[in-house]
Order: sequence, then structure tokens, then C-alpha cells
Amino acid sequence: MPSSPAASSANAATADAVADLPSHERYSGLIWLVAASFFMQSLDSTIVNTAVPAVAAALHETPLNMRSALTSYVLTLAILIPATPWLCDRFGTRRVFGAAISVFAIGSLLCGVSQTLQQLVAARVLQGIGGAALMPVGRYILVRTIDKRDFVKVMSTVSTFGLLGSVLGPLLGGALVEYANWRLIFLINVPVGIVGMWLNYREMPEYRLETASRFDLFGFILFAASSALLLAASEFAADETVRWGQMGLLVVLAIAFGAAYVWHSHRTEHPVADLALLRVRSVWVALSGNLLTRLGVSGMFLLIVLFLQVGCGWSPMAAGLMMVPQALGSICCKWLVNRTLVRLGYRRLLFGNTLIVAALLAMFALLGPHTPVALITLLVFVYGGFMGMQYTVMNTLIYTDLDVKYASMASSMASTTQYLSMSFGIALATLLMQTLLHGQDNGAYVVAFRWTVLVLAVITAVASRVFARLDKTSPTARHVSSTA
Repeated sequence: MPSSPAASSANAATADAVADLPSHERYSGLIWLVAASFFMQSLDSTIVNTAVPAVAAALHETPLNMRSALTSYVLTLAILIPATPWLCDRFGTRRVFGAAISVFAIGSLLCGVSQTLQQLVAARVLQGIGGAALMPVGRYILVRTIDKRDFVKVMSTVSTFGLLGSVLGPLLGGALVEYANWRLIFLINVPVGIVGMWLNYREMPEYRLETASRFDLFGFILFAASSALLLAASEFAADETVRWGQMGLLVVLAIAFGAAYVWHSHRTEHPVADLALLRVRSVWVALSGNLLTRLGVSGMFLLIVLFLQVGCGWSPMAAGLMMVPQALGSICCKWLVNRTLVRLGYRRLLFGNTLIVAALLAMFALLGPHTPVALITLLVFVYGGFMGMQYTVMNTLIYTDLDVKYASMASSMASTTQYLSMSFGIALATLLMQTLLHGQDNGAYVVAFRWTVLVLAVITAVASRVFARLDKTSPTARHVSSTA
């Protein structure tokens, strides 16, 4: 039966009313889906950290040897993320996102039943295969769907959930290890994945091209080989007996594959990572600044957990609880991001905030087994606040001067840089700890922790010089909002 004119008029009025809503209200379901995926992926990037001593004991490994279970996941993300723009163009965002959630859940199940470190690493790689599409596709969808005037606010909300996953991961991991079983830290992803697939079916828009370009398989292989060889070299460097010959060979091969990719990318029409975007100053500053910053801070979750558990004798639950102030600091600071960015602009905000983060990292070197818990809590809270500011502003900088047609590629390159730097940051932190650790007693871990965070603070401070290269007239949040 055809609808009455009155009903049609009411439906049209409702549609007009929805269209008049701000984009962050019209697409609230989509924003929650992307935020949940960010949370789930970030959770798994850090949830293993608190459980490292317990998992190492269960699998008959040393805590520092567990780094492969951490780096294998984030490196897989970094290697596979460049393929996501082509996958979205070829198969559509809804199918790619749904498949990613499914594979991620299956990988989590296999992690939960692993019996050896090798099995756990293989399952973590499968997790990474699924997780590779979650963050870049989520960012791409938001860039395509959300109005630019609401984009910083939406990304701040989504980034908050991502950071919550990173910070609550150690807490949840510690609680499950202490009161249940370490395997549950992976198995809890299975029901979350089922809910995610249902939400994906309901809320995810479908963006795809009728005729997708040919996938740059050769470029993808060159990029993946270079990344994997660099991380393998860092694994050799972190061994108790450094094999300099093998490590040097891997580094040379990694550089050769990387140079070959640069040469190849200039000679193919649709490269897997379009280096031509680096001609835009805000893009290369965003990527290089992101890389250096995360190289300095990415290993801190693992370092703090080892410091508190092994160096200070804290329980896994107590060490995990110490991550809560960081989450609270980040949440408190998120509401200030937009107005601070409007006032200072990207250049001044990132330059100053990065130096503050570096100074806070150096202050961790003052901690010891007898430091009052209240003082540690305050430092972690303040550090979380400034890191929340740093992540949100870095994650939006790359899009400020780009047309929306480059959003997919920019999102892929940003996510790739993020996870490459995370994997190398974790490897660097464990390498420094391994090098500076003289003995296995509690005091030795405390001394190694102090010197390691000082080195990481210097690396982070260098990143501020990269952000200083932004144009003095670089946009603020207000200027970004005004561009259509």
C-alpha cells in the first residue's frame, strides 16, 4: 500500500532534520564502531605487557625474550596496512572491515590456546593480519564521512578510546593473570569480535571504486621485506650474544630493499605507498615526527611494567592499576585539544608538547623501589595527559593540507608509520634494557630502567625539532574547520 502524503511529508521532514544534525551526531553509530575497533586493536597492542612475566614463566622463556610476541603483532600491522586502500577500493569498506574483525577474532582464539612461544608468535601474526585494516579503514571512513569542521573533535573522541585500550590493556592483563588465567587476555576478543561484526553490518558505509587500480604487488613485497629485515636485525641486536655479522647483513639488505622501493614507487602509477605525498610539508612532518616520537615512547608500557614488577616487586594487578592514572590524564586532556590547537596552531603546540613529553620521560629516571606510590601516580597521570594531547594532534596533522581523494593513502601511510615506529620502539626499549642490564636482581632492573628512559627522552626531544619545521602559518583547528 502506498504511503499517504502526510506520511511521506513526515518522513521527508525527519530526513531533513537528521541531515541538519552535525555529522558527529548523524553518524554516532559509525563513530562508536570505529572507536570500538581502535580500542580493541590498541588493547591487544599492550595487554600482553603486564602478563609478560607470567606468560614467559608458563612458556619457559625469560621476560625479555617475550619481545617477539609484542613486536610480531605490531610489525604485521605495519607491513600489511599499505594494502588496505587497494582492498577497500576493490572489495568495499564494509567487507574489508568485517573480514578484518573476523580474522582478528580467530587469531585471538589461537593466541589463547598457544602452548609455545613460537605458536603464540604465529597466532599474533594472524591477529595482526586482521588488525591491519581496523585503524586505517576506520580513519578513512571518518575522513570520508565526517565534516571537516567536526573532524578534530571526532578524532579526539576516537583516539581517546584507542588510548584507553593502550592504557587499560596492562590493567586488564594484570587482573586476568593474577585472578584468572593469562589465556583469557586473548580469548575475551572473541565475543567482542562477534559484536563488532554485527555493528559493521549495521553501521559501516560502503565505499569502493567500480574499477580498482592494479595492486602494486612488487612494491608491497619490497616494502614488507625492508620492514621485516629491519626488525629482524633489532631482534639480533637484543640477543645476549650479539651476532654482528648477521645483524649487519640484515641491515644492508633492509636498506637495499627500501631504496629499491623508493626507486620503484616513482615509476609506477599506483604505488602501495605514494611517496609523492611527502612533497606536502605537513605530511612529511607528520610522518617523520610521528616516527621519532613513537620510537621514544612506544616501549614505555613494557618498561614501566617490568620496572614495577621485576624491579620493585609489585604484583601484576598493582602494576596494571598504575596505568589507570595515565588513561585518566589522557581523558582529562582530550577536552582541551581542540581549543588549544585553535589558540596555538599545530607548529607551536607540537613543538612545545613534544619537549614536555621528553622532560616527563626523563623524570621517570628519578623513580625507585622506595618512591611513594602517590608520586608515581601523579607522574603517570601528567604523562598520560600530555601524551593524549600528542597522539591526537599528530594523528590529525597529516590531513590538514590534503584533498579528500588522498585520504585513504594518507590514512594508510600514517597507520603504517605508527605501527612501524611502535614495533621498532618496543625493540629499541628492550635492546637498551638488555644492554644496560647487568645482573638479574631487582636493583639491576631499576638501574637499567633509569638509563633506558633517559635515552628515550633524548630521542623524543629530537622529534620536537621535526615539528618545528612546520610552516609558521600552518593551520589551526579553526582553519581546518573552515576548509571544505
